[in-house]
Amino acid sequence: MDAVKLDSIDRRILHALQRDGRLQNIELARAAGLSPSSCLRRVKLLEARGVIKRYVAVLDGAKVGAGLSLFARVWFKAQDADTTNHFIASVRDMAEVVECHIMAGECDALLRIVTQDLASYRKFHAEQLTRIASVQSVKTEVPMETVKLTHAVPL
Repeated sequence: MDAVKLDSIDRRILHALQRDGRLQNIELARAAGLSPSSCLRRVKLLEARGVIKRYVAVLDGAKVGAGLSLFARVWFKAQDADTTNHFIASVRDMAEVVECHIMAGECDALLRIVTQDLASYRKFHAEQLTRIASVQSVKTEVPMETVKLTHAVPL
């Protein structure tokens, strides 16, 4: 899919919404330098064109019992389409897997997994992740500190 052409006003709208998706249209219009009706039209167009996919609340995992983020590198038993598609279908249903990337390079997939603690990850690893038929092996990386975490896309 080709990139959507964005002008400077679209970019101001998107910057503001990435900082705070709950901005009221009047505040957003002020930030973008538009009238409220023009701003609303532009936002609706950005949504219709798929530039704005959805709005979400970003939670503090530690405060809801999901404070541990881990990365798992996964190797498949084979690299054919059926193996890959089976893996993809399996991880889509796993709430703990918050990101899944099929990789080119050393491993076949890279997952970001969010869970309560190491004990709950161990259970997830043993009872779900390594039981996926297409998985040959999993190597888990445990971050010591999160230096930067953003959901904003550079514009």
